[in-house]
Amino acid sequence: MKIAVDAMGGDHGPAPNVEGAIQAAAELNVAVVLVGDEARLQAQLQRMGCRDPRITIRHAPQVVEMHESPAQVARKKRQSSVWIATELVKAGEAEAVISAGNTGAAMVAAFFVLELTKGVERPAIATMLPTLTGHAVMLDVGANVDCTANHLEQFALMGNEYAKHVLGKVNPRVGLLSIGEEDSKGNEVTKEAFKLLKASPINFIGNVEGRDVYSGEADVVVCDGFIGNVALKISEGVADTIKKLLLKEIGGSFLGRLAYPLIAAPLLKLKRKIDYAEFGGAPLLGVNGICMICHGRSSAKAIKNAIRRAKSLAESRMTDLIRQDIEESLGRHRQEAQHEASA
Repeated sequence: MKIAVDAMGGDHGPAPNVEGAIQAAAELNVAVVLVGDEARLQAQLQRMGCRDPRITIRHAPQVVEMHESPAQVARKKRQSSVWIATELVKAGEAEAVISAGNTGAAMVAAFFVLELTKGVERPAIATMLPTLTGHAVMLDVGANVDCTANHLEQFALMGNEYAKHVLGKVNPRVGLLSIGEEDSKGNEVTKEAFKLLKASPINFIGNVEGRDVYSGEADVVVCDGFIGNVALKISEGVADTIKKLLLKEIGGSFLGRLAYPLIAAPLLKLKRKIDYAEFGGAPLLGVNGICMICHGRSSAKAIKNAIRRAKSLAESRMTDLIRQDIEESLGRHRQEAQHEASA
């Protein structure tokens, strides 16, 4: 299996992308194509002493900066590392594309190069969240600021398949993020989405509130990209603040320092559960191919784990399963529309 990496993307340049690719090739037995400035990538490989034949380079003369607009990428930067890496998936030369660069650029490249799955109106970014009972998936967390009820239903269908094959849930519990548990709570979009999801074949458990996201009550949490991204960023900030406060309290007293050896192991387990690097990246669901979007400050470990997750998604045929789910849903809606018209 071969994975394409946008090696120029991210806050720290090629170094973590190259190191993560080297680790992935060694640990996961995958081939990795590093896409970017060939001279810089070759120099980076030499500095790291890498001679692994599974690591290859595809030259891309352009780089998308973090501040550039997605529209500009589509018009003027089709020779960029993220665009060419995505084209490798389209051409069948790679099973997936990984990017820690400009999120909008990665989405635009996936939209234009890979195109949307038949029946999908909007793709969605799905992220893994730690819960009291394991993990949950939330989508969308940034691809779509404004959504319709039909979009939310499609996100639920995609999230349902993702939870089945990534979380190993036989019948995932799907919840709709809202301001109250009652079906009358929420704005007009969420109230309409509630009706659609209640009539769908998935295991819809109703509305879930923000405080329930991490309880493990739902395996899939559905929301629009604006709410999802705000919720995700707040969660990251809270987790980081708690970690710093905890370390400050431990280091600020003699008893804290004395007790640290006894609590070090539990703290390490907690860190692993909330560390984004453990999850690697978030897949962009709803496009014809696997596109993993990573945090801009991704470390080599995060890139390696993103490659691990992409490999798992490719092996589970996630794209085909989502396509099947969406087509079945569209067929059901057409039948309902025909029945209402003839009634």
